Amino acid sequence: MNNRNAIRVIGLTGGIASGKSTVARFLEEQGAVVVDADALSREAVGPGSAALARIVAAFGEEMLLPGGGLDRKRLGRVVFADPAKRTLLEGIVHPEIRRLADERIASAAAEGRRVVFYMAPLLIESGSVERVDEVWVVTVRPEIQLERLMRRDGIGREEAGRIIASQMPLVEKERHGSIVIDNSGTPEETRRVLAEIWAREIRSMQ
Repeated sequence: MNNRNAIRVIGLTGGIASGKSTVARFLEEQGAVVVDADALSREAVGPGSAALARIVAAFGEEMLLPGGGLDRKRLGRVVFADPAKRTLLEGIVHPEIRRLADERIASAAAEGRRVVFYMAPLLIESGSVERVDEVWVVTVRPEIQLERLMRRDGIGREEAGRIIASQMPLVEKERHGSIVIDNSGTPEETRRVLAEIWAREIRSMQ
């Protein structure tokens, strides 16, 4: 993903409702470049894109919204229920996300940046760990993750539990992290932790 002599790429990941976006906002406030894989996934399947055409060919015209965009919720329901279809979708979208990420990172390197964060919820699951120089994992205590997901998405405990159970356990993700950021406390507590990590790990590189 990167020229190691030019730029340090840090993968930022974590489980659902763990607070990755909160961490990313702090990093951006410090002047860091954050490349968001979720944003790239939406760009990759935008109207008129080759990836969208392939999705329609594979899953049908009913996956399109009236305006021609992708009905992400409908497609999500289809692939969530069928691992084979999920794999098919990933085979269409992931290469395009990687291409777009490489473009963003190359652009940051050309601007003289020395570090960039690549935020990807499925960084580990998609086998992309070798594409970054190191991994930072945002984690949270299980009961807090459950409560935050219920509150964020307006869903019940049972549904939230099913969603969390379908993902790689946070304790397993933590094993991949050179730095593990516990986001179980208050926003102020998390910011203090991040400020310490930033000062130790990044400030001298800026």
